[in-house]
Amino acid sequence: MKYLFLIFLISLSLINPLIALADSATVPPDPIQLKNPLTDAPGATDPSVLIGNVINAVMGIVGSLALAMFIYGGLTWMLAAGNDQRVQKGKDILTWATIGLIVIFSGYALVRFVFVGLGFPQG
Repeated sequence: MKYLFLIFLISLSLINPLIALADSATVPPDPIQLKNPLTDAPGATDPSVLIGNVINAVMGIVGSLALAMFIYGGLTWMLAAGNDQRVQKGKDILTWATIGLIVIFSGYALVRFVFVGLGFPQG
């Protein structure tokens, strides 16, 4: 075990200068710049594209909240330690999180259906 650690340290000290002296031609010449999704996206001046971007962002947040509620409900149920009230609380949290996701995705599908029916471009 001692020799394995020694070999690891020696190989790390031999490889480290090779990494530090890597060819600079692989580095991009310009710094990386982040684009503003509201103004730099194609068709960003179109209100339907802006509304679509907002809806997609809200759906991402809602999905994250739903995941957090599923984890919280599952942990509440698992850590109930036989307490019937806490088991029921965990089940209720999971049930309502599922119902919430169904309602939210149904609303998203309805809004998308209306937008497609009105002829707005797809984002």
